[in-house]
Amino acid sequence: MMQLFDIIASAGLWAAILRIATPLIFGTLGALLCERAGVLNLGIEGIMTFGAMIGWLSVYHGADLWTGLLIAALAGGVFGLLHAGLTVTLGLSQHVSGLGVTLFASSFSYYVFRLIVPLANTPPTIVPFQPIAIPGLSTLPFIGPAFFTQTAPTYLAIAIALLMAYIIFRTPVGLAIRMTGENPHAAEAQGVNPMKVRYGAVIAGSALMGMGGAFLTLSAFNSFFPTMVQGRGWICIALVVFASWRPGRALFGALLFAFFDAFQLRLQTALSGLVPYQLFLMTPYILSIAALAVMARRARVPQALMQPYRRGER
Repeated sequence: MMQLFDIIASAGLWAAILRIATPLIFGTLGALLCERAGVLNLGIEGIMTFGAMIGWLSVYHGADLWTGLLIAALAGGVFGLLHAGLTVTLGLSQHVSGLGVTLFASSFSYYVFRLIVPLANTPPTIVPFQPIAIPGLSTLPFIGPAFFTQTAPTYLAIAIALLMAYIIFRTPVGLAIRMTGENPHAAEAQGVNPMKVRYGAVIAGSALMGMGGAFLTLSAFNSFFPTMVQGRGWICIALVVFASWRPGRALFGALLFAFFDAFQLRLQTALSGLVPYQLFLMTPYILSIAALAVMARRARVPQALMQPYRRGER
């Protein structure tokens, strides 16, 4: 029991929670933005993988870290444009298109990576983002090292979550996005172009997904390997439902999953040899499924989600 208390009371645990949550925050916000406009984007796993690869590759070839993050966002936006073209303009299945984007982006990432690094036992490394100690806050007992010595992308992810909450619920742009996701024909009657709104939401959301992948190579680690996303994209899809399509709850959901993940890593060390490690690995997913089952009962799905829009049709 004392071991559990020591783990929870450790500043290192809470610092790790923010670090683990950051790519989930980017990815969940990106998926949430797409779905708020009525488009399911299952391409997130592949987009995050490509974002991780192209961000790392850009910095490896001389770009600075912020430029690498921007390039990853632009690359994500390009895949979002592809997905929007297939689903918004052509009205194809959002499930099939999203899975196709994931397969294409993941495979293309591996292909490009092997062109640059043919058969290296150890992938080349870069110098990643370094933790930033916020003056006056980083020296506070416990809270300082836990929350105020993170890398810049972590602070950016939290800021984007707060900004998105404001935009979606407090601005005309957010109202247009919500109307398009609920009833695009009613939105059109109010002078909103649902096609443009969906294109913009999918491209912007996919850009956030690319940034989430880039965080892994530019901040959490210092190199790229093709399987590093490890299902985080699918977790983000589930977190959107957990959050009931609200950015604030999405932030909480990402932090909750990160808590489960960080906690099980430390339990493995504390209880090494007493419990099979596979049990610890499955714990975050079991707890997340339980939390999702509880929250999903009260979730209100955007009414036009996955429904293709055709002007003049009802």
